[in-house]
Amino acid sequence: MRYVVAGLVGVAVLLVGCGNEPDRPGAGQEPSVSPSDSPGSGSPAPQSSAPQSPAPSGPVEQAKADLAGRLGVPVEQVTVVSTEEVTWPDSSLGCPEPGMNYAQVLTEGTRTILSAGGRQYSYHSGQRRAPFLCENPRTS
Repeated sequence: MRYVVAGLVGVAVLLVGCGNEPDRPGAGQEPSVSPSDSPGSGSPAPQSSAPQSPAPSGPVEQAKADLAGRLGVPVEQVTVVSTEEVTWPDSSLGCPEPGMNYAQVLTEGTRTILSAGGRQYSYHSGQRRAPFLCENPRTS
């Protein structure tokens, strides 16, 4: 009987853990409710006629959207100089931070060079990490 109870407790713990998905976009956030969604508001809110742009999906689109947001410019003003699949020599993804230690494992990823406002920006990604701006890329 003791093993059955322990097994049930184990299953319950696993089920609770499966319900927590922090890597999923929007996980842990309450759905937003606009005033027009509240009961008794009477009339629906006017709908915007401007088309909503979908969230960027690939690493290049994500990098472009991030850089445009950082610079405060339209994404159309960000151009792709190059993008390539790379094998990073360690888990720093070619962008080590001083004083940090990194797993010495080959890591598949991408390097995307973007241009905006006359400057170039290096975005790195790998494994499950979304592209990020690498301020001081490793040159070797």
